[in-house]
Amino acid sequence: MPTETFFNLPEEKRSRLIDVLLDEFAQNDYDSVSINRITERAGIAKGSFYQYFADKKDCYLYLIQLGIEQKTAFLRQTPPASTTDMFAYLRWLLDVGIQFQFHNPRLAQIAYKALYDDVPLPAETMQVIRHGSFAYFKQLVEQGIADGSLVPDLDADTAAFVLNVVFTELGNHLIERFAVNPAELLREGGIVLLQPAMRRVIEQVIDILERGMRRR
Repeated sequence: MPTETFFNLPEEKRSRLIDVLLDEFAQNDYDSVSINRITERAGIAKGSFYQYFADKKDCYLYLIQLGIEQKTAFLRQTPPASTTDMFAYLRWLLDVGIQFQFHNPRLAQIAYKALYDDVPLPAETMQVIRHGSFAYFKQLVEQGIADGSLVPDLDADTAAFVLNVVFTELGNHLIERFAVNPAELLREGGIVLLQPAMRRVIEQVIDILERGMRRR
């Protein structure tokens, strides 16, 4: 992750560097990302870059974390009704997730590459992604148990694990099942997931989860 020096930069300079990083990692595969190109475009010395980040991998993991944080903030801007149960919430979560991709195409491209492209750091990347989403799903499950909408003896850790795996792998399943071209996915982002056939699969996945966890 970035050093304290990075976070102490003037906001304009830090924002410019982040903007260049987003362009570079969204437009290129990981191996083609160039620190020389980044420093030139950002107008900083190469030595200064290494005062902010340990290496290219450090930048990459920072952008993944940034995507998680910005998506969480985006979700909080458009919360569902307070009466929404967990499964209606999951449907809302998918829809708002697609909206986030429309509003943040570069972060969406980086996330898609991390999950589905040939990135040389899958284990580390997935650890960062899953750590954040696991905690989020566990909170949802615990709330559902507390309000009585989920079965009372449901193990929150196990349920959160299942939700985390399903939602992490769902996109890859849709890509393989419907033969989506990865280039098209990177170019068009969430709009690909609006196809009726894909929406039906998403609904079926949530229905299966609901039948297993909802209190009768």
